[in-house]
Amino acid sequence: MIYVDADACPVKPEILKVAERHGIEVTFVANSGLRPSRDPMVHNVIVSNAFDAADNWIAEHAVAGDIVVTADVPLAGRCVAAGAFVTGPTGRIFDKTNIGMATAMRDLGAHLRETGESKGYNAAFSPRDRSAFLETFDRLCRWAKAHQTPGDQP
Repeated sequence: MIYVDADACPVKPEILKVAERHGIEVTFVANSGLRPSRDPMVHNVIVSNAFDAADNWIAEHAVAGDIVVTADVPLAGRCVAAGAFVTGPTGRIFDKTNIGMATAMRDLGAHLRETGESKGYNAAFSPRDRSAFLETFDRLCRWAKAHQTPGDQP
């Protein structure tokens, strides 16, 4: 199963394309409207507007061997702990070897924004990011289908 933190996810079409090629079900989770799909392999879950409702839903359902697509580092950490393969929309893989550093960098960035030391601007999503995501996501789908040990680096 592929779980997608779908609010503001810039790679939904790419996820559908690769998932269809590999025959893997996809669940988009969001707290706002999602475009319905007639494909029985695609599911939409709308959660409440409560803080982290989509993240909590994904973390409760993702298990070892699933794939999770999210830019949210705390959610990535929860899913890595559950044994899921996790990637961000830029193709960055989160795993046991780097989730600690990713969390620390996120916390540092939040602290710098709170103290005014940083404006917190994020780089725009680029065609290069989309390409890197496609490469990483396809690799994760192949690994998940081959039943590799969760937590290994694909």
